[in-house]
Formats: sequence, structure tokens, C-alpha cells
Amino acid sequence: MRLTTKGRYAVTSMLDLALHREQGPVPLAGISARQDISLSYLEQLFAQLRKHGLVKSVRGPGGGYYLGRSLEVISIADVIEAVNEHTDATRCRGKGACQRGATCLTHHLWAGLSDQIREFLRNISLADLVLNEEIREIALLQDQRTRDTLERVDALLQD
Repeated sequence: MRLTTKGRYAVTSMLDLALHREQGPVPLAGISARQDISLSYLEQLFAQLRKHGLVKSVRGPGGGYYLGRSLEVISIADVIEAVNEHTDATRCRGKGACQRGATCLTHHLWAGLSDQIREFLRNISLADLVLNEEIREIALLQDQRTRDTLERVDALLQD
């Protein structure tokens, strides 16, 4: 199993959205700045997340994104699957056609691992991560770093 950048960024951006949800709709530019993810890439991810009902959007000034469901019911597996990522450790995507159309010797081992990974990710919700004290501390540091950067840019523009 290999989780690509797409899956990692989807989870990271959804967690950022969850952590900032009380500020109203969260602009993608804010997520982009805090998480160092390209804005255009986030737009693509959020189109997929919106299609799966995980986020909703508000247009116009003060617009942005908010969660489409409660924190408690959005699992990490939901986020990964919404952006077409797979948590399958088999070479055949679970079809059993690993070795010239037949099942390979280790198919059941890797299929079992895939099931365990999926179950693990299904049992972790955004609410679980938001309550994690270490994650909250990292988010506070990111917020401060982003504010500091914006203040430096503002100061340069005023000079």
C-alpha cells in the first residue's frame, strides 16, 4: 500500500478545516498558507471532497469551505476514498489476479493487511484528531507562523 501525496494532502487539509471550523467558512488560501499546499491543488482536492459531501462551500467575500458532515462521522478512510486513493496493499487491487491472472501466494496476506488498514482508518474520525493535544499545539504554531509571515509582507508593502 502506498498513500500518495493526494491522500495525505486531503487528510491534512480536512484536518486544518476541522481545526479552524469555528472561524466560519475557511478560505483555501488560509489552508494553503498554513499547510504549504498549492492553492490550485487544494481546489482540485476540494472539488472531489465537495462531490462526496465531505465539505460545502460559500462563495463571495468571507466565503470558503466548511465541513459537510459533523466531525464525528467523517472518518479518515472517507477522506482518502473521496479523492480516489486506495488503501489496498495487493498488486491486483483485491481482484485475485496478481500473477498472470491467477491469485499469487501472498494475495491473502496482503488482502488481510488492506482490510486492517481500512478498518484502522475507518475508526479514526476528524473529531478524534481535533481532540489530540499534540495536533492542536502544531496547529497553533502553524497559525502563529502564518500570522508572522503576513505581518512581514504587510510591513514590506507599507515601506
